[in-house]
Formats: sequence, structure tokens, C-alpha cells
Amino acid sequence: MTIKQILAHLGGVFPMDDAIIEALPPGRTFLSVTHSATSAWTITGKVTAINPLQTEEYYFVKIAYGETGRIMLRGEYESSKIIHQTTPDFIPQPIHFGQYHHHHITSPPPGDGPALQAYFYLSAFVDMDVTTPPNPAEFTARLARLHRLSTSPTGRFGFAVPTCDGDRAHVVDWQESWAEFYRNLFLGVCRLDLARNGAWPVYERVMGAVVRVVIPRLLGPLQADGRVLKPCLVHGDLWEGNVGVRRGDGRSVVFDAGSYFAHNEMELGHWKCEFSTVFRDEAYIDEYVKHYPKAEPEEEFYDRIRLYSLKGAINYSAGHPNSELRKTAYNNMLYLCEKYAPVEGVDKYDPATDPWLTGASIVPHMADGLI
Repeated sequence: MTIKQILAHLGGVFPMDDAIIEALPPGRTFLSVTHSATSAWTITGKVTAINPLQTEEYYFVKIAYGETGRIMLRGEYESSKIIHQTTPDFIPQPIHFGQYHHHHITSPPPGDGPALQAYFYLSAFVDMDVTTPPNPAEFTARLARLHRLSTSPTGRFGFAVPTCDGDRAHVVDWQESWAEFYRNLFLGVCRLDLARNGAWPVYERVMGAVVRVVIPRLLGPLQADGRVLKPCLVHGDLWEGNVGVRRGDGRSVVFDAGSYFAHNEMELGHWKCEFSTVFRDEAYIDEYVKHYPKAEPEEEFYDRIRLYSLKGAINYSAGHPNSELRKTAYNNMLYLCEKYAPVEGVDKYDPATDPWLTGASIVPHMADGLI
């Protein structure tokens, strides 16, 4: 089933469950719940409760279904916990991840197929403006602070549980080598894209060259010749659609995290994808590197960002079949291969179709939300 089908099946009624009420902080009395915001992969709502002082409090709840939903919301909860512990005012306070007491959805027509288990993620509700771009200096200072202060519990790159970008799970097994971690992460999104969009021989040939040559060539030096690369907690899906500006104080707030411990520059890869129009403004990277300087070798910074952007573009392609971002990823791989790993029998890099140069963008669209 898709989220659209589930919403239609519910007939506009919010799928509330006692498990959410039980997850509210002690002394709170549930009052009401309404739909709030929109999501491609989940149902989102605003919960109103009465606190011990007899005033209203608000909470945000997100609901997803099936095993995919469990992985998504558990990953978001665990990601948000660490972000909040590290930079408490940078993300809404996470409260609980849990499972509904009752199955609410059956495959249509009703009764035809197994019921889908529902899961939920509950957090504090933050009143924010999601249409105004965050101030580059303020936002990047807060982001760099998260990167600097976060500490990997193992000292390695990875994460304790699977996390997601959309409905696609990251490959986050712990690794000492950042090049090896990124190789596995990259191969994971490539497999998803090929499974959902089908074979494309030249695309697969340059993918292979990226894995064999480009990744070790660009990322290996980060941990060579005595260089130490700190594993930093990254948001994992950071584009302007997952950032708001808090009403009242104007401070930036992030949400929808799918984190892992990574090279901090990995966070910036999304900013060069076509779905990220605000953050592609050079002011954001220019301000960020004031707070967290470029890694050495510094002259390869933008090639690393282009390499990291492949994960975002290919993952988007996997989640949105027939997207133009598949062609963009192919062109970016051609750019990197021509520079570091020439491949015979494939196309030439085309600067005329490179969004980095043309400024071309897309309007991110709501996916069907396949469960």
C-alpha cells in the first residue's frame, strides 16, 4: 500500500492509538489530534494535551507502516536523540518511538491481505516557518557546531541502527575507513536505484569505476599521511525541505533526520542536488567552511562534494522513478571518471546539462510512499 492509499482508506480520520497517549510525558492528559503538515512516506499530526498546570501543550507525531515504517521511524528517533543531546535547540526534542497496540490498515479491499503494523515517532512540537530560508551564517554555525561536538561511540564511521533517506535505508555498518564506509553507502543506493529503475549499462559501467577508482582516490587521502578524520554526526538528509525557522526567535531547526557518523563534508553533498535550490547558493558553503574548514587536500574539496552528491541524487532517483536526477548522477560520474578514472565506451561529461553550472533545479515532488 502507499500513503495515499492509506489516507484514502482512513477517510480523513487520523489513525490515533492508545500507544501515543501512553507515550506522552507524565501528568499529561490527551485532548485531541489533528493532521499537520505533509509527508511522502508517513502520516503526520499535532497532538494537544493538558499539562499539570492545566495549560495546553503540543506534540508532533509521525506514523508509518510495516517493516519499512519501523526502520524509518526508529532511525529518526535514534538520530534525533543524539542531535538533541549534542545541540539541544537544533531539533525538536524526541520523546518516544513505539508500536501501535492495534493494526489499523489492511490491504485494499478491506480484509484482503495481512494487516500492516503501525509505528509512531513522538516529539515536541515546534512552531516554525518552513518557507523562509535560514540565515546562512546562523544556520551553518549551528550545523558546524553539531559536527564538531558530536562523538562517535565507537570512534568509527557508521551508526548503531539503520537510518533512512526517504523510505530507503542507509548502509551504516561501522567502518574504520571512511572510504570503505562511503563505498558501501554508495553501493547501497546504486542497488536500490537499479532495482527500481532498471538496468542501464553505461550508467553501471561508470558506477563501477567510481567504486574501484574514484572513491579510494578522493577519500583515501583523508586518512593517509598521518591525517586523522573525525567521524561527525550528520543529519543525513539535509536540504531546505528538512529545515525550518523557529517563530519567535528566528533560529534554525532541523527535522526528519536519518543520521550516521561520517566525514562532515558529506552533509554538503545534498546541497548540490537539484532538489536543493536554497542550499545550492554558494553563501551556505562559504559560511559553513568558516566554522569547519575544508579537509586536506583542500584543492579536492569540490570534487569530494560532487562525489558525495551522488548519494543524494541516486537515492532520490530510487525513490522517484524516472527522475531526471538519474541523468544528473550519470553526468556527475562522467565528470569524476574523466578526471580520475577514464572509462571507454561511455558518454562524455556534458557541462551544458550540469546543474552546478546551469543552475537547473526541480520541484521536489511527493512520492507515492510505497510501504
